[in-house]
Amino acid sequence: MSIKIIQANYNNTQHGRHIIELLDCYANDPMGGNQALPDFVAQNLVYELSNRKDAISILAYVQGQPAGLLNCFEGFSTFNCKPIINIHDLIVATEFRSMGLSTKMLKMVEEIALERECCKLTLEVLEKNVIAINSYKKFGFEIYQLDPIMGKAEFWHKKL
Repeated sequence: MSIKIIQANYNNTQHGRHIIELLDCYANDPMGGNQALPDFVAQNLVYELSNRKDAISILAYVQGQPAGLLNCFEGFSTFNCKPIINIHDLIVATEFRSMGLSTKMLKMVEEIALERECCKLTLEVLEKNVIAINSYKKFGFEIYQLDPIMGKAEFWHKKL
């Protein structure tokens, strides 16, 4: 079975189409909210990503078919005075799960992070997404806390 992992080129129309297809697959999944991407997002996301120097997308292909996507963004750690990479989306299409694609995509983003001299990778995961949590733990991720007495960090948001 042929598996190929590549960094997406936002100016490649095929890569752009696959980014949207895979992200929409995730959006329609219970872990992604059970709702298709809005038309505005589908029509504008790849262009907007192409304008961001901090954006990185990785695509996984199985037998030439788009099978996985990892979107991430470079940030900065003030405590370490070094860049970080936050993994924002990690998708493996249902029919391609249990093939190790998420690990292969994580390895590629880790290589990119090391090349950029990043101090860490970060991500968020839903507490009921046990399959993803186990995959992340296997790869070496752990729940973030500075001091166990202060508790674990929580991911919060405010919609604007």
